[in-house]
Amino acid sequence: MNQSFFIGAVGAHQQLKRLTVHGNNIANLNTYGFKAEKSRFAALMYDDVKAVGTAETGRDTEGYEMLPSGVGAALWTTDTDFAMGPVADTGRDQDYMIAGDGFFAVVDLQTNEVTLTRNGAFVISELMRPSGGLDEEGQPILERIYYLSDNQGRFVLGETGGIIEVADEHEAQPVGIFDYANYDGMEHIDGTRFQAIDKNGGIRRGTGKLIQKKLEMSNADLADELSKVIESQRAYQAALKMVQTSDEIETTINGLRS
Repeated sequence: MNQSFFIGAVGAHQQLKRLTVHGNNIANLNTYGFKAEKSRFAALMYDDVKAVGTAETGRDTEGYEMLPSGVGAALWTTDTDFAMGPVADTGRDQDYMIAGDGFFAVVDLQTNEVTLTRNGAFVISELMRPSGGLDEEGQPILERIYYLSDNQGRFVLGETGGIIEVADEHEAQPVGIFDYANYDGMEHIDGTRFQAIDKNGGIRRGTGKLIQKKLEMSNADLADELSKVIESQRAYQAALKMVQTSDEIETTINGLRS
């Protein structure tokens, strides 16, 4: 089968993946602290994909011809745009934003996993902890303590790296700002949370300024995202047209043979 068929098929599939990226950006236009993702395409290597042990035959273990890889381009990776988004004045005491570089850090006490976020829409959550005494039955006496959390079961880390115990719900809390030397390759876990990898370097104190009663909005731009969606839709249609045309050519050739 001619390579134009594979070029069209691969192109259509990759444009669907690109639509998913920009569709997710549009869906999070109103998500506090969301960072838009950008698609990056790369040309496939112009060579044939061969299974292990079949380099000479060019066929897989079942005898079928392997799909050529030199057939157009593919969505190689998605980069995160860490540019600061617009500012929303909420007036809520426990809403925070970072003006400049840096992240908030939240910890899951069950797994001890620490992740980073720019979403400062925090709430005050209660946590029961031992008070140090025992009751009449010899069981630890628990006391109710209030901490700053992200309202999803994770607690906010303070300037010293510990979770923040709230004494007055109306006072500004010592929320920590943490940063890395570079953000390249930082893992986007879900929603607005990120996790650093080795290439990001060691964690350090962020230089951004903490501002209370304001939140950073999503940095996704609706006009830009819609233009990318239209581009992908038209590229997808063109790729399918190529597949259809290639199929018609093959059908005609097969008809001539008979």
